[in-house]
Amino acid sequence: MKGAKGNDRIAAMLAAPGMPHLGGTLGAVLFLAWPAIIEQIMLTLVQYVDTAMVGSLGSNATAAVGLTSSTTWLFNGFFNAAAIGFSVQVAQHLGAGRQEDAKRVTWQALRFVGIFGVMMGAVAFALSFYLPAMLGADPAIRGDASLYFRIMACAMPFTLGSNMLSAVIRCAGDTRTPMLLNLMINVLNVILNTVFIYAPRTVTLFGREVFVWGAGWGVGGAAFASGLSTAIVACLFLVVLLRKKSPIQISLKQRYPFERHCLLTAWRLGLPAALERSTLCVAQIVITALITGIGTVAVAANHLAVTAESISYLPASGVAVAGTTLVGQAIGAGRKDLAKRFGRMVSWMGVAIMTFGGGVLFLFSEPLIRIFSTDLEVIALGSQVLRIVAFAEPLFGASIVASGALRGAGDSKGPFLINLATMWGVRITLSLVLVGSLGLIGVWLAMAAELCARGLIFMIRLYRGKWLHIDLFQNRANAAKNS
Repeated sequence: MKGAKGNDRIAAMLAAPGMPHLGGTLGAVLFLAWPAIIEQIMLTLVQYVDTAMVGSLGSNATAAVGLTSSTTWLFNGFFNAAAIGFSVQVAQHLGAGRQEDAKRVTWQALRFVGIFGVMMGAVAFALSFYLPAMLGADPAIRGDASLYFRIMACAMPFTLGSNMLSAVIRCAGDTRTPMLLNLMINVLNVILNTVFIYAPRTVTLFGREVFVWGAGWGVGGAAFASGLSTAIVACLFLVVLLRKKSPIQISLKQRYPFERHCLLTAWRLGLPAALERSTLCVAQIVITALITGIGTVAVAANHLAVTAESISYLPASGVAVAGTTLVGQAIGAGRKDLAKRFGRMVSWMGVAIMTFGGGVLFLFSEPLIRIFSTDLEVIALGSQVLRIVAFAEPLFGASIVASGALRGAGDSKGPFLINLATMWGVRITLSLVLVGSLGLIGVWLAMAAELCARGLIFMIRLYRGKWLHIDLFQNRANAAKNS
């Protein structure tokens, strides 16, 4: 019921005449943002533990997992794009008071998960046999890298389900439930890691030796633990959607088929987001190939530095969730003035959070890398690149949060074009120029320059205000037919 009450609070603000006072809008942002921020911080901390557990197997194991991370991110990008396509519709329908239409969209999102998730999982499974060789990996890590990605491919329908239902529930004004369930994924992952990664062993607990059984599957065990955890929680998300009282509660007794208007709108929202992620991920794969040519130490250091960096920007992703929900509902209610205030407010919150995060990266770069590895070469290189990117974090935060606000208004094309221009025009170009002379440091210098350029352009677009004139439901006749 807490999620429903939160949505009622937002609805009351949207319905009230005039502009609410600054404290009211800030309170609405914080009400939705704090569970998402806590979720992202806890996800990062558990991810740290997960990475450290794989890292204990050696730098080859870390490199095997890191090798396929960009490709995994590509597939997750398609899933996030699909989630954007349906969840933003839910936010705008609820903002306009069209609760039944929001339920229709939710049902169609659920049907889409079943079809698209299986299809993408099959593609990833087939790709897993060839991917490590395509990326030019050292033969010593190809087997583990292929196995890891193949197991993750089998879990992709559940990954999509978790992403989709989490996004839909958030856009309905409930950020606490996704927080709790996504935390459960990671707690389960750590527990299952201890069972499936390591061989049977004896550990000392409170001064006593205790035998602990383990499957001893190594890198494959890490993938199996992640996939099983995601599958369990995806099923729990479905139970929440069916059982918990909310504006989008669905029933098996009242099912809705696919509707042309909903799918076209999802396509209109999701396609630019999918193209954006594809652009970013193909670029990341190109960069991964460049780094692979430097050597296994560089691959491992890059993967661990990326993981360590996430502690600075994932809280900003939590604020972006609030931005998408609040801007989407404000646009749906016809309150473009309030949408503008929400968009600008969350963007500056992102800058503030990431300024603090950048300071953490700079001051604690070496201890952060030491969490995951004992290899002195990996630690030295990873900490160097973390200190480089720390200076770009404030503007990176602006781009993350501004992107969420723009998508809430239905502007998916803007973020796509900005990321396309900066990633390929700045990061890839500079990486190709610098990698030969500076190695991994050159690649991260290029990254820092690109993140700064991206953040500045996003802030300019947000303040120009053209995104406020996008009408997600131009064909009101179709929307009326769905009522």
